[in-house]
Amino acid sequence: MDSNLDGDEVEFRKHAKHFIRFLNTLPERLASHDSTRVTIAFFAVSGLDVLDSLHMLTDTFQQDIINWIYKLQVVPRPGERAYGGIQGSSTFNVLDTPAASCGLQLYRWGHLAITYTGIAVLVALGDDLSRLDRRAVIEGVAAVQRDDGSFSATIEGSEHDMRFVYCAAAICAMLNDWGRVDRKKMADYILKSIRYDYGISQHYEMESHGGTTFCAIAALQLSGQMHLLTPTTRERIIRWLVFRQQDGFQGRPNKPVDTCYSFWIAATLKILGAFELTSFQDNRDYVLSTQDTTVGGFSKWPQAFTDPFHSYFGLCGLSFLNEPGLQEIMPALNISMRAYRRLQELQRNWSLLEDGLASGNGEVAVHIE
Repeated sequence: MDSNLDGDEVEFRKHAKHFIRFLNTLPERLASHDSTRVTIAFFAVSGLDVLDSLHMLTDTFQQDIINWIYKLQVVPRPGERAYGGIQGSSTFNVLDTPAASCGLQLYRWGHLAITYTGIAVLVALGDDLSRLDRRAVIEGVAAVQRDDGSFSATIEGSEHDMRFVYCAAAICAMLNDWGRVDRKKMADYILKSIRYDYGISQHYEMESHGGTTFCAIAALQLSGQMHLLTPTTRERIIRWLVFRQQDGFQGRPNKPVDTCYSFWIAATLKILGAFELTSFQDNRDYVLSTQDTTVGGFSKWPQAFTDPFHSYFGLCGLSFLNEPGLQEIMPALNISMRAYRRLQELQRNWSLLEDGLASGNGEVAVHIE
């Protein structure tokens, strides 16, 4: 921890046990989230990763999670529309039963948020992504881009806004392949969503929001388009973000602070190189005021229910403050730097393989210096 920061201690082991509980059994209050169980797994696995505690999961359990993610992968058959990706749960996995005749299988398609978090879980657990149909995933991302440059979550029946712009950019960046995705249109959509106060909204003409400001700025960075922000616009976005700090951070003006914005706002400022403009001590004090010192986890507000979402983002916020014992976070992809380095190694291996295949002999060309 920064020598200038003091206060309560982080309950590392209790937080790790909190995440492990959510990987084993979900409480009844989360029953409505059955179709997004992969995102819950993401917060739990990534939380353990940030805590440097993945070793608390047995090798068998980690492999079970990996196999479960792959079971949720959806790959179109030849001639079908591009709906590849990862689905949120096994709710629609009924293809081997008579229920398939009811047409339920028609709703098995990839979901951008689930695909992003699913790939992140695989990388965090050390999987080599060899079972992931990367082409089908990237084609699925391109298939849900709208004419205005935004993205829908799924091939049909979904909103289209900045959340899924981010998910699309993260998927393409992680797989190092943008396929038919129109990055220029995506950037135009982002720039048109900058509001009068220089926060960025979820969609045109909506209110500035800390979460969607992160989504927009991270998407620009991941797509190599940060240069499209003029120096003046960049400074005004930074000003809007810095003004979100009260003690912790709020997501919008005149709203209460919330633990998760210690990631959303702080990560955006990290990308923009301006996080040092905030009060580290006030931020830390607020995040730790939401810590459950009895059973672990963090909540959005002090004395509120803890959950894996706020627990993970609370730890990320503390990581940005250089809290000892926590892994460093790669802000734009929202994964640990350890996972990011593993991903970079996978991308290098893919490039070597593609270069070898392109050489015409089907062998990987390895150059030894």
